[in-house]
Parts: sequence; structure tokens; C-alpha cells
Amino acid sequence: MKIYTKTGDQGITSLLGGVRVPKSDLRIDAYGTIDELNSYVGLLRDQEVNNSRTDILKEIQDRLFTIGADLATVPGKDKVKKPDLHAEDIQMLEHQMDSMEADLAPLTAFILPGGHQSVSFCHLARTVCRRAERLAVELASYEQVNEMVIQYLNRLSDYFFVLGRKMAQELEVEEVTWKPRV
Repeated sequence: MKIYTKTGDQGITSLLGGVRVPKSDLRIDAYGTIDELNSYVGLLRDQEVNNSRTDILKEIQDRLFTIGADLATVPGKDKVKKPDLHAEDIQMLEHQMDSMEADLAPLTAFILPGGHQSVSFCHLARTVCRRAERLAVELASYEQVNEMVIQYLNRLSDYFFVLGRKMAQELEVEEVTWKPRV
């Protein structure tokens, strides 16, 4: 099988379920952003500080493929075979956050992203996740979107925030808090 099909050369692509749409379609933008996020999660997984979290990050990548398939499916095409999200997927993120936060100092101010390249990668993943969530919410105002997709993305961005704090702690990097001018 060749990787190129030439079927998208005119700026049109197919959703799962057979409908062809412009590549500028909001649904394409939404699952394309999930793909971008998945690449950032791969970059996070490659950071030495995350060696103990490789399995969790792979699981998140798997769920992002699930979300991508969900968003790439024509609404109402229930016979398309694809994996589903489960409440346990969201609970896993919550459990991971609770576990990491148990060892972190309480948050008393906004934190400026940065301090270490690995932590910065985590903040990039967080912001791309927030964009993916916004796109999914916007898409849901026009078409059917699995509500668990939006919930998962919301929780996942929170996870990345906590993970960034945990990574900073493990890397012994001082968190820089935002001190607004007055």
C-alpha cells in the first residue's frame, strides 16, 4: 500500500464513513490538532525526566488516536469500527494528577512556562491540548461531538499543567511565578 493516494490533491479529504469534505473543515482542524498534540506527547515521552511515565504517556497517545478517530467519523455513522473513550480514561488522568500533586507545594500564583526545555515541552503540549479542546467545543456547536472527547481534553490539559510542575520539581527547577505590574 502506498502512503500517497492523490485523492486529496484538490484540497478535499474523506471522513470515516465516506463523506468528503474540504481540508479546511472544522472537523479536520479538530482532529489535525489532536494529531499535533500527539506529536508533542511523543516529545514529552522522549524526555529523560519522564522515563517512569512512559507507559502513561503511551496510554495518553493511544487515547488521542481514539479521539482522532472519533472526530474523523461522520456524525451518525455508528457502524464505523473505532475504539471508544471510557470514564476510566478520565479517572486515570485524575488519579495521576492527585498522585503528582501530593508531592507538590500548593499553588499560590500563576506560573510562567519555562525553566527547563523538558518543562517547556510540557507547556506546549498543554496549550495545544487547550486549542484542541476549543476546536472540539466549537465543532460541537455545529455537529455532534462525543461529550467524553471534550471532557478528556479538558482533563488532559490539567494533567499537563500538573505534569509540568512535577517535572520541574524532579529536575530541581524553580517555578517562576507571575508577578503582575501594578
